[in-house]
Amino acid sequence: MLGWTLMFFIFALIAGIFGFMGIASAMAGIAKVLFIIFVVLFLASLILGRRKVS
Repeated sequence: MLGWTLMFFIFALIAGIFGFMGIASAMAGIAKVLFIIFVVLFLASLILGRRKVS
């Protein structure tokens, strides 16, 4: 049980360092852009995939 506590403590320290350095907000911005790109590609594949090619 002490091992789990130490592991979560280390993860919390790492997350805090990233949060205070602004890396987390930069990664969130990149994630938003990638999400929009993948939604557009998903919708395009749905529309173009329904067409029958003969």
